Amino acid sequence: MRFEHVLVVGAGQMGGGIAQVVAASGRRVSLHDAAPGAVDRGLEVMRKSLGKLAEKGGPDPDEVLSRVEPVEDLVPADLMIEAVVEDAAVKEDVFRRADETLPPEAVLASNTSSIPISTLAAATSRPELVIGMHFFNPVPVLQLVEIVRGRETSDETAEAITDLARELGKTPAVANDFPGFVSNRILMPFINEAVWALHDGVAEAEAIDTIAKLGFNHPLGPLGLADLIGLDTCVAIMEVLRDGLSDDRYAPCPLLKELVTAGRLGRKSGAGFYIY
Repeated sequence: MRFEHVLVVGAGQMGGGIAQVVAASGRRVSLHDAAPGAVDRGLEVMRKSLGKLAEKGGPDPDEVLSRVEPVEDLVPADLMIEAVVEDAAVKEDVFRRADETLPPEAVLASNTSSIPISTLAAATSRPELVIGMHFFNPVPVLQLVEIVRGRETSDETAEAITDLARELGKTPAVANDFPGFVSNRILMPFINEAVWALHDGVAEAEAIDTIAKLGFNHPLGPLGLADLIGLDTCVAIMEVLRDGLSDDRYAPCPLLKELVTAGRLGRKSGAGFYIY
């Protein structure tokens, strides 16, 4: 399988980053987002990111961006990478429409961080060509791509997407199709317990993050990381874990849900556990 034309659905912090690294690899990218102005905002973020990378010897921003074409709807491509909101119903709708629009041999991939791939594959007529391709934020910088095989994902599909991840300059790691996969099954309880420590008054946010950074040699503390990911995304992932594994240990801390209800979603809203 060759992926020369990639449709990226979702132009937020993840989708925009994915579009950037795919275009930087020399591939043609069609970028779609149903939200008004989202693609323009994504392109502006890409330009800033590419500018910083160019200062360190990275590719020419204009050359990379010339390979990114905004599109108003889904279009035929060799591969779709979906990076919309972490909501199963929304993602299933994207996969249903992509199955109708893309050629029958095209691969349909999701950047989901927690929703089972087999659930998304069930919305299509090509479950053997559906796979998880979970990038990490910020996509242009972090090396890992979690490759998630659904129940019916073919060996050929898994090998092709693993090869693509390497061609994008990433390090692929394969996981099986369980809620949260590997990364968020480990990460979200860690973040949630840090939120509980803040909720219970064990320490202030800065102290909790300092202890994690210096004590565990992490570059970013769990509360700061939650702000980077998006507190609403963290809640959504934890609820998928709780429901998918039938285990209340994964239920989000009430403080986390309170912040989301108040619109404090982290960096993207200007405030979360910290003010930005």
